[in-house]
Amino acid sequence: MPDELLPDDVAPRQVALIDLLDRLLADGAVLTGDLVLSIAHVDLVHIDLRAVIRSIEPDHPAPW
Repeated sequence: MPDELLPDDVAPRQVALIDLLDRLLADGAVLTGDLVLSIAHVDLVHIDLRAVIRSIEPDHPAPW
């Protein structure tokens, strides 16, 4: 995004990948999606994707 499109009080920031992963695992995330493989408008494969990403801590152990 060009700097001239940003308001004066908002500066562009770079976020390190490790910081992004730390925030993601601290709060958790749910990923969902659909994958459909079709040929000539005929669905051959339909996959529903669901994933929960969360860190495991001694205070909150894994459910298994």
